[in-house]
Amino acid sequence: MTSRQAVHIPVHPWFKDHHFNGQTILPAVESMLLLAEVAKKIQPDIQICTMTEAHFSKFLPIPANATELSVLVEIDAGEEVLRLKLLSKMQLKKISRIKEHAELCFPLKEPTIETVTQNSATDSHIEIGADRIYRELVPFGPSYRSLTGTLQICGNTACGTLQAPTLTHQHVMEKDIGSPFPLDGAMHAACVLGQCLADFVPFPVGFATRCIHSPTRAGQQYSTTVLARSVTKDELLFDLSIFDTKGNICETIRGLRMRDVSRGTIRSPLDLPRQKVSQP
Repeated sequence: MTSRQAVHIPVHPWFKDHHFNGQTILPAVESMLLLAEVAKKIQPDIQICTMTEAHFSKFLPIPANATELSVLVEIDAGEEVLRLKLLSKMQLKKISRIKEHAELCFPLKEPTIETVTQNSATDSHIEIGADRIYRELVPFGPSYRSLTGTLQICGNTACGTLQAPTLTHQHVMEKDIGSPFPLDGAMHAACVLGQCLADFVPFPVGFATRCIHSPTRAGQQYSTTVLARSVTKDELLFDLSIFDTKGNICETIRGLRMRDVSRGTIRSPLDLPRQKVSQP
């Protein structure tokens, strides 16, 4: 059975640092927090630390000076998963138009937890500093610059350091699924690695599975390992892992899909070091 409910998203000051082609957009990690909150309210015992079949189909723009966004969440309660979609409604002269921005599934049965080990860069790696990353490769504002230091790249692998900021407000779901900033930074690392592997600037459009083992926390430092699984002319496929400072796994994403959503209008610097992917 499918239903819809209206939801209001508060627009925080730091959202303005997350933009595409000059337009402020809602981060995918914030969409996941919102959908997890709705899922938890519908079914309090649901396993929200595992998310599957994610799709980020269209950016959700945030108008200048907006204090909140009015959206819809579509809920489809199946036998095995709870499927939620983030929608927006645009009122035209005679009709209204519904746009889908994100989709996420929450399994109703407890999943199997995989074992993940931390990787490190080899001696023969290249380094790209965070200052260059956020100046040229992932041009977000200060609030979303969660990659720090240098990103180390060797072939189809990238290793980096993440810093979760401490802000004036935290989403209610952060206690369950963690700060959104480390995962956002890990996807920045995937974007940079992707630019070294492909002829386009990749943006996340979905993933197969996200598993949160230990929620990340504001103000803490983490590390990430990004592995490119496949590279085609249209799509890159990555696995991401985030670890705490002791090497304990915090979360993983399997099958992160990234594509050129700019249709070639955004290009990588010509002097970016090129890498080759080795298929596992």
